[in-house]
Amino acid sequence: MRVVGIGTDIIECERISRMLSRHRESFERMVFTQSENQYCSDHKNSQQHYAGRWAAKEAVMKALGTGWVAGLAWTDIEVVNQFGGKPIINLHNGAAKIAQQLNINEIQISITHCESHAVAFAIAIGNL
Repeated sequence: MRVVGIGTDIIECERISRMLSRHRESFERMVFTQSENQYCSDHKNSQQHYAGRWAAKEAVMKALGTGWVAGLAWTDIEVVNQFGGKPIINLHNGAAKIAQQLNINEIQISITHCESHAVAFAIAIGNL
């Protein structure tokens, strides 16, 4: 196994809060999967959880070496939580295709947030 790429991102929770206030339905539909929306909306400070997932998606794009490009949708990168809360990344469609081309078989993610900011760090791991 080898590290294929790393990525990190930081976002202001207030920025995500403004997007949710102005464009909730379209923003949720365009950026987050149904399970991500359910997870975030179930929490008291949902904007912090949305911000954490936004940062995670950005960090994953950087770990894939793409940034946001045509053919890659926000919902192609999904953050889900295992029992106990550990976040894991599921790749779909364009993101899964890119990962396959790079021989990436796992992406580790760490997410943290507070009232003002959310940060994520991703490591893409692949075969030699």
